[in-house]
This record gives sequence, structure tokens and C-alpha cells, in this order.
Amino acid sequence: MNTLFDKIWDSHVVSLIEDGPTQLYIDRLYCHEVTSPQAFDGMRARGIKCLRPEKIFCMPDHNTPTHDQDKPIEDPVSKKQVDALERNAAEFGLTHFGMMNPKNGIIHVVGPERGLSLPGMTIVCGDSHTSTHGAMGAVAFGIGTSEVEMVLASQCILQQKPKSMRISVEGELGKGVTAKDVALYIMSKLTTSGATGYFVEYAGSAVRSLSMEGRLTLCNLSIEMGARGGFIAPDETTFEYIKGREYAPKGEDWDKAVEYWKTLRSGDDAVFDREVCYDAADITPMITYGTNPGMGMAIDGTIPADTAKKSLDYMGFQAGESLLGKSIDYVFLGACTNGRIEDFRAFASIAKGRRKADNVTAWLVPGSWMVKEQIEAEGLDKVLEEAGFAIRQPGCSACLAMNDDKIPAGKYSVSTSNRNFEGRQGPGARTLLCSPLVAAAAAVTGVITDPRTLMD
Repeated sequence: MNTLFDKIWDSHVVSLIEDGPTQLYIDRLYCHEVTSPQAFDGMRARGIKCLRPEKIFCMPDHNTPTHDQDKPIEDPVSKKQVDALERNAAEFGLTHFGMMNPKNGIIHVVGPERGLSLPGMTIVCGDSHTSTHGAMGAVAFGIGTSEVEMVLASQCILQQKPKSMRISVEGELGKGVTAKDVALYIMSKLTTSGATGYFVEYAGSAVRSLSMEGRLTLCNLSIEMGARGGFIAPDETTFEYIKGREYAPKGEDWDKAVEYWKTLRSGDDAVFDREVCYDAADITPMITYGTNPGMGMAIDGTIPADTAKKSLDYMGFQAGESLLGKSIDYVFLGACTNGRIEDFRAFASIAKGRRKADNVTAWLVPGSWMVKEQIEAEGLDKVLEEAGFAIRQPGCSACLAMNDDKIPAGKYSVSTSNRNFEGRQGPGARTLLCSPLVAAAAAVTGVITDPRTLMD
């Protein structure tokens, strides 16, 4: 029997090119300010309009500052890109959620929370972390600028069909172990190229036990192990999350949609090109020590002896040493990986009744205005303020050095984002990826700390 990936992919095939790619229909295109300008210029040069503008949603996120968003952007490059997206959306008749719009935020946070990303869809965006939307039971993947133009013009894309892979995590996750830890653990085993050429379906009892926020985090990081994308079969957790959201089906349409979504699963006899299985009991809170997301270890572990010297020199670490007790400079909570309400709840659970360490600069950045509203509605902002933290305005922030929130050279950043490449958070910045719990533990102690020692 076909896999779920086959079902969704095959149902969107428009035509097959002999010895070539598939022409695939796209249900949803998301456009942000970084990869879309040239695509719109190409459309303009050819004198064509968007085929299905109602399927396309635009919003700035990478270049937006996380403070004073009601004022003009100071950085000229960022301002140029954000302004261009607004003009292009208006010219081509596309929905645009600009800065200060209550629907604005990181595109990969807003899509699911607004009910724009739904099970069974094909979803693309000019951003590698489009795989995030796979948590909804969709086939979602990043595309290049020329491909963005292709979808703007035709609502289709030419793609080679990837191979299928199933990664199962069975058992019960332990104390302090989050979806971020599951992802970092898988990457530490598979490496950052271990899923190259595959589209991954996550399965197993530990995956099914994850909340939607956790599933979004897990799927977000699929690209970091080389996968074309990752997704999870929709279930009652998915349906409950979607129900009532702004763009979700309503009334009879909802009933029909759920009836169809329940068919979206791989059969018991489905054959995958590759299968991998992990035991949830083997996963602990994780942290990275190197310069790619696959260089991760247990928070109480030691840096492997075979770690590349170049990476260790950049990070200022040595093989065989523990990271526990290492002084840090910055903490970043946010990004399309961990900028959702559940992540702020986790951070606040550690911060409550404690104080931010004096040596730490902390940036707590919601993934959207909706998340910021939830933080305030639940009183988490008060808990965090009492602990010495401030909530910033939504945006990609310190995930990447494309806005004001840059980590200075040589400084250590404990970050809930998705990448720790050299210079990712700023030229010379040293990034340690982790979960919101690990980030919070570092923020209140000033050093790398096992969060389980601070949990009730």
C-alpha cells in the first residue's frame, strides 16, 4: 500500500514529464520579504498576473525588528525588503499581513495558528523551514526564488519526487524532554545529511503523544538532517488544534474535511524506502556543542572525541569536556522552531520565582502577535517580568543575522532556534541549540544547566 506521502503527492500531480520532474499542484504559497522580490520582478517583466491569488499569503518576518514596529525600520536594507513585499502584494492582489497587523508574525507560526495550513495540502515557501507545516499532515517544503515565481504564475511547480522515510520514536519521553530534544537526538544519530533525498514521516507512540506545538518543532527541524521535508499523519490532536481557527473549514465543510483527513495515514503494509526507529527512553535534554545542528549531545554528556577541530576551535571547546557550568552571555527564546505559546509556558515554568542572571542578555520573542496575546492572557508576561525578562515584538529575531538582534562576536548564545552554523546569529557568534527548558535554566543560572535540576 502507498505511504501517506504517496497519497498526498499523487493526488496533486498535474502531469508527469517522461524522464523528468512532476508537475505538482500547490495548495498554499507563503511569501516573505527575503526570497520573493526577484520572483515578483520576473512576473512583472513577463507582464503576467498570479493565477490564483487567493491561495497566496504574504508577510514580512526575517527583517522585521522586534521593538518599535510602529516606527519606520531604521536599517535601510531591511526597510527596502519589507516595503517591497507590501508593494508587490498590493500590485498582484495578494493578502498581506504587514508589521503591526494582528495577523503578522513568523510565516511558519502564523500559517498553522490561523488555520491556513491544513492536512492533505501541498505547501511551499521560499524558505527551507517550510517543513514546519508538515506537522499539520501536509506535504510542505522550501523552494527557490525561481520556483516561487513558477507558483505565482501557475500555482504549480516542477519537482522530482523524493524517496520516503519513516522515523519512529516509541515509548514515553522522560522528565524535561521536549520535541526539540527529540529532533536534536535524531540529528545526532542520523547526522545533518542522514535524510538527504527523503521526505520523512514521523511516527511512533512518542510522536503521537506530542502536542501540535511539539509536532511543529519536530517537523521544523527535518531540513536540518537533510530531508526535503517532514510530516506527521493527522489525528484527533490535529483536528482539535485546527477546529475554530480563522481559515479552518466551518459547519458542514468542517465535517467533510475531517472525514477526509481521517483517511490520511500510511497503511499497515506501506513500504518505505528507509525506516529508522528510536527508543524514547534513550533521549534526554540535549544541547549542541559544534557548528551544525547534528553536533548535539545529552546536556549532562561530554563532547565526543572525534569532533572536528575546526568546529571546536570556533566554539572555544575541547573534546571530552562537559558543558555543564559553562558561562553564557545570551539566551534567545523564539524562532519558527520554538516561538509558540507552549514554548513560553515551558520557559516561564523554570523562570517563575527565580531571577534572570546578571551576566545574561535575554531576548524572548513570540512567533506572532497571536502568541504575544496568549502570553498576556495567561499572565506569563507578568511571571517573566517579575523574573527580570521582557517580551519583545514578533519576528524571526536572533535566529539569523538579518535584523537588529545579532549576537556579538565571541559571545555564547543559548538558543531555541534551528541553526548554529558559524556566524548564523551574527559574525563570530557561538550558538548552542537547545529546548526552551534548557534555555530558561541557563537564563536564570547564567551557566549551562540541566533543567531537570530546577524542575519541581
